[in-house]
Amino acid sequence: DIMAQQRGVNSLQFNQDQSCFCCAMETGVRIYNVEPLMEKGHLDHEQVGSIALCSMLHRSNLLAVVGGGVNPKFSEISVLIWDDAREVRDPKDKLVLEFTFTKPVLAVQMRHDKIIIVLKNRIYVYSFPDNPVKLFEFDTRDNPKGLCDLCPSLEKQLLVFPGHKCGSLQLVDLSNTKPGTSSAPFTINAHQSEIACLALNQPGSVVASASRKGTLIRLFDTTTRDKLVELRRGTDPATLYWYCI
Repeated sequence: DIMAQQRGVNSLQFNQDQSCFCCAMETGVRIYNVEPLMEKGHLDHEQVGSIALCSMLHRSNLLAVVGGGVNPKFSEISVLIWDDAREVRDPKDKLVLEFTFTKPVLAVQMRHDKIIIVLKNRIYVYSFPDNPVKLFEFDTRDNPKGLCDLCPSLEKQLLVFPGHKCGSLQLVDLSNTKPGTSSAPFTINAHQSEIACLALNQPGSVVASASRKGTLIRLFDTTTRDKLVELRRGTDPATLYWYCI
């Protein structure tokens, strides 16, 4: 019904240490603390409209939002950075940064010094949050789910996304890649069919992946590219939406 649709959750995302998560909703944004489970903050529909994507930076006041859903105020091709700690009369003045593209934004990842923005066939990396500058852009195979993960560790700036070859993972160490240059491909041939889900662990030492068939989850060492373990979920096909390691 209409009321259920208006209350709908469009996407969920944990922050970098899984201590909080934010809900992008038809009614705005809700942010929750995990332990204890309680609401930490919210942006109402009157402030931001309906939201397709929301990402938070650690436990800070900075949120990245992308419009979408039934009654959006913001475009699906723009990432807006909302500074909730800013003391202003007009709520619109809390929007401190904007990144605009020619195609819909499918995912946003942040760490203390970078923001990653994922489109269907391209991934952009910007310095963040002070005076953002585009550092890198990577072409990808069709990535309609915006699959991408970013290691939050201070020691490792690892980015992973679907490779050009079907079933492969592309890994990029952003700390060892010079802006404006193309780094040598660091690829793991993880599956025979399309990647459906991927995730890095906190230190960036292990990457997990699953294919669209959903029967196997494979874990790989990100340094050696060796397969560490293979977990069989079952024999029946299943759609995996998200997991965390």
